[in-house]
Amino acid sequence: MNDASDGKPRCAWGTAPPAMLAYHDTEWGVPLHDDRALFELLTLEGAQAGLSWRTILERRAAYRDAFHGFDIARVARMRDAALEKLLTDSGVVRNRLKVFSVRDNARAALAAIEEVGSFDAFLWGFVDGTPIVNQWTRREEVPAQTEVSDRMSKTLKKRGFKFVGSTICYAFMQATGMVDDHLTTCWCRAARSD
Repeated sequence: MNDASDGKPRCAWGTAPPAMLAYHDTEWGVPLHDDRALFELLTLEGAQAGLSWRTILERRAAYRDAFHGFDIARVARMRDAALEKLLTDSGVVRNRLKVFSVRDNARAALAAIEEVGSFDAFLWGFVDGTPIVNQWTRREEVPAQTEVSDRMSKTLKKRGFKFVGSTICYAFMQATGMVDDHLTTCWCRAARSD
């Protein structure tokens, strides 16, 4: 556990820089039920593959601009030319497969929404609508993937989603509060259980 200048104990990764601290304290592990925000985090987790989360967090605003505020229907309609142009934008990870996957994922998300009613209901169905709250005391205990993330990954891939391996899915589940992996000594755990 590390302490930031306010003296609160935190998960080690969430102490610096200020953007990481804010993300750790206000977003990570908080149950998220907004379709657009869920699509944003799925996109960002996919973009993060092979990179640090800090790198992606620093580019979050650019991703929001590039992908129409993560409006799923608008992203699904993006033309190849618009996606090609993004490959020259230093604000996003300029990996062709990752950039084009955002449109593929938007189209797959729309199909899931049409079938289930919302992206939220579709994704939260993997945890039966209830967050999994783990009781880890050390960072080393936190897994990189689980049976649930394996199942999510397999299902998403079958539906045409890209950059949704099991590790990415688990990070997404942590980010959106489907899984709460704050260490038991982290102040966020105590604050959210009140």
